[in-house]
Amino acid sequence: MITPEALVRDHMIYSCVMGSRAFGLATEDSDTDRRGVFLAPTALQWRFTKPPTHVEGPAEEQFSWELERFCELALRADPNVLEVLHSPLVEHADATGRELLALRGAFLSRQVHASFTGYALTQHRRLEAHVARHGEPRWKHAVHLLRLLTSCRDLLRTGVLTVEVGEERERLLAVKRGEAAWPDIEAWVTRLADEAGTALSGSPLPPEPDLPRVEDFLYRARLASALRAARRPGPRDETVRRVAPAGAPGDGEAAPVT
Repeated sequence: MITPEALVRDHMIYSCVMGSRAFGLATEDSDTDRRGVFLAPTALQWRFTKPPTHVEGPAEEQFSWELERFCELALRADPNVLEVLHSPLVEHADATGRELLALRGAFLSRQVHASFTGYALTQHRRLEAHVARHGEPRWKHAVHLLRLLTSCRDLLRTGVLTVEVGEERERLLAVKRGEAAWPDIEAWVTRLADEAGTALSGSPLPPEPDLPRVEDFLYRARLASALRAARRPGPRDETVRRVAPAGAPGDGEAAPVT
């Protein structure tokens, strides 16, 4: 079985930088958060023990998803996953990764309203609880809340997901430094949520993501992986043949396992 580290190292189809560096909010002490998508060899999917759906590491601040899990989350309009497809800081994309990027519009739909605002409102309740206990919010989390709601509103208005904060940079950095009053932040949150709700009815986004198009892409990616393995016979083929029961269908013609 291939190790999780090897899946990330040898089967990555797409990787990018996320977090404050992608958002345009980096400061001198900002980490570099890396996110990626790997395609586990199709032969591994045929075992009882499946490959992992995600891998944390091996580098610090690195997290990667297996392609199928990534697509599932993106189809649900998961904000963190959708933003990975729109990072301005792409570090790697092979042919399958480039096709995934070309497909990113297929994941977008009006469902982003419920997903993004639901995530944001959960974060808002946590911030309120922290303020009640400590007198002020976690400022970094407040920035993330405001950025996410702004992104949701603009996505619903334009049909385009923009990760960089642009002209809001200085205002958001002031919040991150704790220079904004909590009541002002709450008013800002309320306004953004209202504007996102107003944008929903007239949004250029379709009601649902394009599931057939995404499913066709995943099928072709899995098939191509299997065909590549079939063209690369190696020593491990003999191991498969030795453990196959005598007389079993296809005995001596086991497909290569990568």
